[in-house]
Amino acid sequence: MRRILDAHALMAFLEKEPGYEAVKTLFVSAVEKDEPILMTTVNYGEAYYVILRECGLGKINEVERIVEGLPIEFVAVDLALAREAARIKAKARMSYADCFAAALAKSLHGEVVTGDREFAAIKNEIKIMWLPR
Repeated sequence: MRRILDAHALMAFLEKEPGYEAVKTLFVSAVEKDEPILMTTVNYGEAYYVILRECGLGKINEVERIVEGLPIEFVAVDLALAREAARIKAKARMSYADCFAAALAKSLHGEVVTGDREFAAIKNEIKIMWLPR
């Protein structure tokens, strides 16, 4: 089953917050199995802007170097994924960016890795690996 990171999971890893160990274990497994973890470009953009806003350009450059070494495959958003994210957003109270991770998980029958409780709104539609808080 493909795993999909949302911004929360990436941030937990980068900031060594609750969920860090679980995400680290997923990265190790992804390398061992040669099966990268997926992340939409929208979700990466969400993490990027938070880091840039809170920590500045110097930190974002450091983070980009770290992320380049991680077993993450970035999925560009196409029209089909945008439509599915919009369908999810129309019926669920969650951020639009989170809807992209959910849409990718739904389209691939994958599992979203997150600690963001907004995903509870669609817990019956997709698989979710809940990170500790």
